[in-house]
Amino acid sequence: MCGIVAYVGHRQAYPIILKGLKRLEYRGYDSAGIALLNGGLNVYKKRGKVADLENHLADESLNSTIGIGHTRWATHGEPNDINAHPHYSSDEKLAIIHNGIIENYASLKKELEDRGHVFRSQTDSEVFIHFIEDIYNNNDIELEEAVRIALSKVIGAYAIVIMDSSEPDKLIAARKGSPMVFGIGENEFFIASDATPIIEYTNKVVYLNDYEIVVVKGGEFSIKSIENEVMTPYIHELDLKLESIEKGGFDHFMLKEIYEQPRSIADCLRGRLVSSQGHLVLGGLIEHMNKIVNADRIMIVACGTSWHAGLVAEYVIEELTRIPVEVEYASEFRYRNPIIRENDVVIAISQSGETADTLAAIELAKSKGAFIFGVCNVVGSSIARATHAGAYTHAGPEIGVASTKAFTAQVTVLTMMALMIAEKRGTISASTFHAILADLESIPQKVERALKLDGQIKAIAEMVASSNNALYLGRGYNFPVALEGALKLKEISYIHAEGYPAAEMKHGPIALIDEEMPVFVIATHDSGYEKIVSNIQEVKARKGKVIAVVTEGDTLVQSMADYTIQVPDTNEILMPLVSVIPLQLLSYHVAVIRGCNVDQPRNLAKSVTVE
Repeated sequence: MCGIVAYVGHRQAYPIILKGLKRLEYRGYDSAGIALLNGGLNVYKKRGKVADLENHLADESLNSTIGIGHTRWATHGEPNDINAHPHYSSDEKLAIIHNGIIENYASLKKELEDRGHVFRSQTDSEVFIHFIEDIYNNNDIELEEAVRIALSKVIGAYAIVIMDSSEPDKLIAARKGSPMVFGIGENEFFIASDATPIIEYTNKVVYLNDYEIVVVKGGEFSIKSIENEVMTPYIHELDLKLESIEKGGFDHFMLKEIYEQPRSIADCLRGRLVSSQGHLVLGGLIEHMNKIVNADRIMIVACGTSWHAGLVAEYVIEELTRIPVEVEYASEFRYRNPIIRENDVVIAISQSGETADTLAAIELAKSKGAFIFGVCNVVGSSIARATHAGAYTHAGPEIGVASTKAFTAQVTVLTMMALMIAEKRGTISASTFHAILADLESIPQKVERALKLDGQIKAIAEMVASSNNALYLGRGYNFPVALEGALKLKEISYIHAEGYPAAEMKHGPIALIDEEMPVFVIATHDSGYEKIVSNIQEVKARKGKVIAVVTEGDTLVQSMADYTIQVPDTNEILMPLVSVIPLQLLSYHVAVIRGCNVDQPRNLAKSVTVE
């Protein structure tokens, strides 16, 4: 949510910042703005897309070698030009961009108003810069010291960058609970919410930690803690290519990422799995294997699509390892005073590694003595650093807001975890272990085959696109796939859709079924096949339209359903990796037919970094 880009150096800042903001559009936003030092500290901002800001500035003189830019996702105050960032201090000598939420802004605002401050916007961010200004102007201190003092008094989350009109080569940035990357070039520096705006200029970055403040001045930088302790930064080298964040000939990032799944799953398996040798190793698991193998319970915390991946993992882990598993929404886990014991293992799943609720759940579990294992995609992310151990999914950048390849990569990693633990615990036979390894290794090819159904799926999408509601049903391992299919449809096409365990249909949802209701049923040939055939008959008896995902060669369901999509036969445990593909494609085509913004659906953000 929200995006930050800042630059200081020898190049023109405006083109760098503008391009960077465009690369951060996937994060979700409603307005955009830029501040530059060009004959004074000038702020330009506009409600709408970055392109609207660009058009607004078409006739402006924008020469400057320092600047800050922002895309805003509204929290305090409606989306409009005034509430957009950057925000001035009262004397307009300072400007700030801010991601996050300042929880005590109301009390700070009242104190500042009592001292004569007048506010233009409804935002907590403007209160933040006025508070810094007030400290700065009433004490004989440097601006960075005023920032440090202010940060020690605000409550909430922030990633901020501040410019000072009196110092044309200086930027101050800080973070707590909101991601920030600091890029180091040749006599130039970059600050951004993630690495995508930076990669064509430098591959050297520092991932700032919570409560760290970076000051850039005179071609040099320093990093200190909020307690004023000098920090020695670890400089990472990015392994990220520019072409990986471009569309590569596809109409949308989402479609590109759906089609990348054979490769992303293969990348996830590479170096970890060699079925012919019975070799399976997750490096992050080995050192801590005894802790996990002897766990009394595994708790999985996640949000959204990652939560659905966690549900698949619950089925797989319990089946293979016989360790009890609980799957929790991170947003509920952190507030419901959960029972957590020292012999519990908590698996935190997040594509971005920055999900605010998941990070808070991690901190809660750590405070209770649990062992935390992270599964995320972004190297150097907050979750990767907050956990005791973990495994990267290696899915590559995911730009589309609706997560696709992240889901299959997460399920792949979690399945490998379950297999390793089961082998160590002796809860799986050697023959079953090797059979699942072989099938897992073949998943990229099976996903490739499923993608070839695109033309057929597009034709089905024409029928679904005019619907107002849809129902998704699945059993066993395919129940979480039903939830994920429903989420994809509602996220990007704005059709109301719900996923249910097929047997639960009789406990309410069956009342909704009529000839206008499309019902998606994942009916692959597994241990629950006969039961789900009965569920299909119940839907057809009420004139529902059945679209069934079935195993290749199925004739029974094909004779009953209105439409069938045949996917390759796969081990039941691994079927979610294949059965989800048609549902991703269908949601994409429905959204395109309905004229929706596929990559940037309304009201949504790729990474939810605030509560």
